[in-house]
Amino acid sequence: MKGMGNMMKQAQQLQSKMVKLQAEMEEKQVEGTAGGGMIKAVANGKQQIVSIQIEKEVVDPEDIDMLQDLVVAAVNDALTKSSEMVSSAMSKLTGGMKIPGLM
Repeated sequence: MKGMGNMMKQAQQLQSKMVKLQAEMEEKQVEGTAGGGMIKAVANGKQQIVSIQIEKEVVDPEDIDMLQDLVVAAVNDALTKSSEMVSSAMSKLTGGMKIPGLM
């Protein structure tokens, strides 16, 4: 029975650390780019886009499709980097264990 108590205590400690990590991830940001840096998208660790910056040189009223494609590419790059940042932090916290339902 003592072993079960220790395991429960460790689970509670892990849960507490995870809550703290999630709060930290909300504050961290990563940048995704497209078009050689002409489009920049910034995402946080909650997988939210917090800003998009578009250089005016890339805005061509005759080619809106290209601009839209670049924005999508920059956003996807930022979200991928955000996901990788969170996964890396979670992996460090859990010692590489894959725990279903976490982030």
